[in-house]
Amino acid sequence: MTLRVLTGITTTGTLHLGNYVGAVRRAIAASREPGAESFFFMADYHALIKCDEPARIEASRLQIAATWLAAGLDTSRVVFYRQSDIPEIPELTWLLTCVTSKGQMNRAHAYKASVDANLAAGEDPDAGITMGLYSYPILMAADILMFNAHRVPVGKDQVQHIEMARDVGQRFNHMFGNGQDFFVLPEASIDEEMELLPGLDGRKMSKSYDNVIPLFEGGEKALRDAISKIVTDSRLPGEPKTTEGSHLVQIYDAFATPAQRQAFRDALHGGLAWGEAKDQLFTLINAEIGPMRAKYEALMANPEKIEEILTEGAAKARAIAAPLLARAREAVGLRRFKPLAAPVATAVKTKSAAPAFKQYRESDGLFYFKLLAADGTLLLQSTGLPQGKEAGQWVSRLKREGAAALSEAPVTREAADAVLLPALDALVTAELEAAAAKG
Repeated sequence: MTLRVLTGITTTGTLHLGNYVGAVRRAIAASREPGAESFFFMADYHALIKCDEPARIEASRLQIAATWLAAGLDTSRVVFYRQSDIPEIPELTWLLTCVTSKGQMNRAHAYKASVDANLAAGEDPDAGITMGLYSYPILMAADILMFNAHRVPVGKDQVQHIEMARDVGQRFNHMFGNGQDFFVLPEASIDEEMELLPGLDGRKMSKSYDNVIPLFEGGEKALRDAISKIVTDSRLPGEPKTTEGSHLVQIYDAFATPAQRQAFRDALHGGLAWGEAKDQLFTLINAEIGPMRAKYEALMANPEKIEEILTEGAAKARAIAAPLLARAREAVGLRRFKPLAAPVATAVKTKSAAPAFKQYRESDGLFYFKLLAADGTLLLQSTGLPQGKEAGQWVSRLKREGAAALSEAPVTREAADAVLLPALDALVTAELEAAAAKG
């Protein structure tokens, strides 16, 4: 089976050396592996959530596209496209929005962080928060589910969004899949051994810290100048240097072979001056990115070439996206008119037995609830709660949010996920249908 891997890059700035080591270089190497089908996209709709400067977004889209191409992305092997060139993505976003619970969105990290910051500042909880920020995990889910990606490389801070994409995809499958999986449920891919490249001051390399080493911008001079500013200790030339914990050594390691790493450490232990060490680091890095820089500058001078590549990529992406969206529209009832099988007024919906929650109080004075399958099989059992109201609130939340609330609920799973999760999905569907009926 072909493994589909999908990677998105938000277009709000230029890429630096840390981005290259941590994302670009690794993703390009992975795309060359046999048996993998890779999708790379410019997440320019996501950029609109973070940035309201059109000129900055315009420049970033061009610069980041040129960076990926200059770094060796082979567009004959991958699908490389702009998110905004795929109109099927925002339409799928709306279909997914209609099956996503508000409670799940309330717990998204970015939204919660913004609310917490507002409260700490004495502001209204939702001050300055747009619907783009609030619901962008659904857009991210559409990005992933549209191409039925199996694996999504992300940082640890993005794992929650992959879990949300799984929940949304699973709910759509249950509601509209007619017994089949409409969407593949994606997995987050995290390299536990990968460390963030340190910046000039030893902290994470980030423009917000003003400690980055430029990748291509400013040419060789900017690269050399930045490397010369890497903070080191005060040991003089000739004095042995400590390499353990040195961020200059960490940066060197990201570009060196094992033999070069050992030789560099031996030289520092032998008294190599920090200035000479920085010269060696510049030579090493420039040997790898210098040829790429020349390609980058040529692409930036001829943006029509990038436009042509992305247009071709969009055509490849839409050849996959359009049929899937057509199936999704058909699944939810957005179909071409034809004679109905039975008059709507006389159509009778057969109500099947459904799972149900039971609440009760035990002799210990505590309140409990449990979830039973239609045949009476125990699926979930709660722990004892001091208040009946609390038990009722958890029952209500599980009905609204289903599996998304399980990790926080005071319950023990008494059945396999293959039995439990469809039962929860059935309850969520019933809640949504009841809400829709109320109008």
